[in-house]
Amino acid sequence: MKNPLEELCSQIIPDERMRQRIIREYHNRGRKALEIVDQDRVKRYRDFFVVVGESGEYVVYDMFCSCEDYSRRGGLCAHILSVFIARALGRYELIDLWYYEDLIEEANRPI
Repeated sequence: MKNPLEELCSQIIPDERMRQRIIREYHNRGRKALEIVDQDRVKRYRDFFVVVGESGEYVVYDMFCSCEDYSRRGGLCAHILSVFIARALGRYELIDLWYYEDLIEEANRPI
């Protein structure tokens, strides 16, 4: 049997059964990841994804996340899970810039 993330790739919208499978498999991290996707807090830049978390923005690249949970425990944090879900559903904000270009542009905006 496929894990919930593999099965999700074949769906357009995660139905309630799929949402419950993700929560059962990944517990609180799964619940948080679904909330992040529901609130459209996943951004895809040219070089990686950025997830707007509870206390900042986190870089997600493959199986790496810049959040504290990942640095302490490793493995799948809610931000990595949210990127998997968002990619499977095509539900992310596409920003056609390299991340550093967006930072420079933001720094140059008048206050």
